[in-house]
Amino acid sequence: MAAKQPPPLMKKHSQTDLVSRLKTRKILGVGGEDDDGEVHRSKISQVLGNEIKFAVREPLGLRVWQLVSAVMFSGVAIMALAFPDQLYDAVFDEESASSKAAVRLYGGALLSISLIMWNALYTAEKVVIRWTLLTEACYFAVQFLVTTVSLVESSRIATGAVLLLVSRALFVLISIYYYYQVGRRPKKV
Repeated sequence: MAAKQPPPLMKKHSQTDLVSRLKTRKILGVGGEDDDGEVHRSKISQVLGNEIKFAVREPLGLRVWQLVSAVMFSGVAIMALAFPDQLYDAVFDEESASSKAAVRLYGGALLSISLIMWNALYTAEKVVIRWTLLTEACYFAVQFLVTTVSLVESSRIATGAVLLLVSRALFVLISIYYYYQVGRRPKKV
């Protein structure tokens, strides 16, 4: 018995068959928009994610501000740890009535925050940068309030304290500005 030869295989050119390509992409779940409004070109990019989506378009001067903040926090922390009396005297123009321990604890807390600032300087993650800026803004706001209450209670107006208040208000505004700029959604092109 003679074996019947199968008919020759015809290759289907899916590159040219538009309907077939659309059906395949629909079955795979690619090509349509996802919840974020992005169109994935392949299943791999859909599963792994698009790294461009996570890249932060940094506002002008953000890294400079982060560097200035990290240096400032570190400098004040070291000064509070090493020379607590001189730091208190520079701000309030009076001798410290309380123990040095409170100012040194303040220095230790600032040193901890400065380590966070230094680490945030080297990251590209949007969430980490935003949390660091929010931490910074909250710190400056609390320091502004505490210094204001201390000045009102003592009924003295020291030049150093007024300068500290003005600088802290400015630093709060700068930190909040960068916080919102980093969190802003990029414009679709």
